[in-house]
Amino acid sequence: MVALDGGVIETAPEMPASDRLAKIHEGLGKLIAWHEPEAMALEDLYFGKNVGSALSVGQARGVAMLAAAQRAVPCFDYTPQAVKKAASGSGSADKAQVQHMVAALLGLPEPPTPDHAADAFAVAICHAGGAGMREAIAPLERARVGTRRASAQRLAG
Repeated sequence: MVALDGGVIETAPEMPASDRLAKIHEGLGKLIAWHEPEAMALEDLYFGKNVGSALSVGQARGVAMLAAAQRAVPCFDYTPQAVKKAASGSGSADKAQVQHMVAALLGLPEPPTPDHAADAFAVAICHAGGAGMREAIAPLERARVGTRRASAQRLAG
């Protein structure tokens, strides 16, 4: 695995939420057009104790999913524990451990900053780790769906 690009789309906290979400959507749209990804990996929402923060993150996730859907890029969700385990080997790793392991796995000279960038790389690593399995079972899934359609057509006909 290599890191082709990384960073964060920054918005000012004093901006209205609608403007912040529009900036995120526009930035993601440009990144998707530039990189032409085959998939978008997202971390599932973890509520913790700060519900307000969870709502803001949920809105940003929705905007990310919309940007992907508008460009026919499928989205995949992973739990925070799965992401930590994929990147560091432990589902209870702290942020510093994840940052360190992301740098090691991607051959970076130092951990990515800010920590949100490291989190995004960790989610990508988690997705990449399961990509081979998804590719292997995709033909089976297509065959299963085709068999169902054929059966439904015979029953309807």
